[in-house]
Amino acid sequence: VRVDGHQMRFTFRGKSGVSHSVSLVDRRLARIIQRCQDLPGQDLFQFLDSDGRRQAVSSGDVNAYLQEVTHGGITAKDFRTWAGTMIAARELRAIGPAANRKEAERNIVRVIDAVAERLGNTRAVCRAYYVHPALLAAYLEGRIAPSPEPVPPRRERVTAALRRDEVAVLQFLQGITSA
Repeated sequence: VRVDGHQMRFTFRGKSGVSHSVSLVDRRLARIIQRCQDLPGQDLFQFLDSDGRRQAVSSGDVNAYLQEVTHGGITAKDFRTWAGTMIAARELRAIGPAANRKEAERNIVRVIDAVAERLGNTRAVCRAYYVHPALLAAYLEGRIAPSPEPVPPRRERVTAALRRDEVAVLQFLQGITSA
């Protein structure tokens, strides 16, 4: 990872040797990453234990932490699935409703390709594991997740919560799956 002010660029090799480069702007996270980089050693995610020894943080550690704080149901994969679902929802919203089922199916393929490109997976993997199936089924029926409500001018960025577009997609999915 390279940190430049509030901007970070993560460059890494993912599954199947696929190279990824992801940019993110977040002042607080940039400071945390900078402090992690100041620790000696090769691993970005590490900490000093109570004895002052450097300890690496593995994906298993992250999943164990998520299991603990959520009381069981969440893993890191769930964040990837939510990201894929959000990409798909935004893409479907941008495309708009299809004129017929054949066009809707073509649009879904385009959307899944966009998700696959962004997540660095194949179309099949993204469709099967990283996009909520109810979102695609709704699109085939002519329904699209609504745009989020406009932000009141006096409100700044909300932290540690779902973004408005995420809330809109979540409510849309809850409405579909509870019906």
